[in-house]
Amino acid sequence: MTTQRSPPPSRLDTGGPQESRMSLETVRLSQTAKEQLIWLKRNTGLTQWNELCRWALALSLRDSSTPLVREVTTDSNVEMSWKTFSHPYGDIYLALLKQRCLMDGEELSDEAISKTLTVHLHRGIGFLAGRSDLRSVEQLVSTATG
Repeated sequence: MTTQRSPPPSRLDTGGPQESRMSLETVRLSQTAKEQLIWLKRNTGLTQWNELCRWALALSLRDSSTPLVREVTTDSNVEMSWKTFSHPYGDIYLALLKQRCLMDGEELSDEAISKTLTVHLHRGIGFLAGRSDLRSVEQLVSTATG
């Protein structure tokens, strides 16, 4: 009897059979981003890293400019699996990252998509942490409209 092995849970199916599979195993943060998230958790009342990170990514992707920082040192002890980060919306976040890669003239390789996630996530965390008026979940939600 042979046992059929399924792909590791960190491998994300990106769609139909013609598309390659992409690995976004672990989302890691820099020490600076960790400190900014601690401040954001304390001030917004959100208790989960992944919730704040999803907001941060969305805010950065909304900005059409290319992030100035293209290399991020992920030197903190904060990391989460792609599944934890993306929650049930993994396909949507993956599509947004792919679209951004195309908009920025990047190839759709695992490396380019992962790098796009990292730089936009960190830029978005910086955007949120730079808002001294961000003192509640309601104010966080208002960032989506302005």
